[in-house]
Amino acid sequence: MRSLPLFALLVLGFPLLELYLLIKVGTLIGALPTVMLVVGTALLGLTLLRRQGLQNYRRMQQCTMRGEVPALEMMESVVMLVGGVMLLVPGLISDVVGLLCLFPPVRRAIVARWLRRVQVHVYGGTGRSGSRVYDAEYRNLPPDDHRR
Repeated sequence: MRSLPLFALLVLGFPLLELYLLIKVGTLIGALPTVMLVVGTALLGLTLLRRQGLQNYRRMQQCTMRGEVPALEMMESVVMLVGGVMLLVPGLISDVVGLLCLFPPVRRAIVARWLRRVQVHVYGGTGRSGSRVYDAEYRNLPPDDHRR
């Protein structure tokens, strides 16, 4: 339950911080340029999301055709989805976080860190029609046990 106060702080504090920053930037460059900046970053991000999402989908298809599990590509898709949602939230901080999630080296670093914190086991087999079936499970590792 220790995460509940942190979550409440984020839910209340993040929008206030976004609003404060938007007001500060608006007083520096004006209201219309600030609105255009927010809309422009959202459009840029959605364009990047579409392009990189299609590339990631193709990589998943290629992995599947080779008989491999596209686990990394699926995890990158989750990070891209979070980035896309952040770009739709109006604000400058959320736009920066969203764009960072769409930047491939940052996205791969997030996935690598995520993988160090969880342990994944994948089991393969065949289904009724002879198709491959995969089952996976994961567990969170304790904070001091990330090197397993």
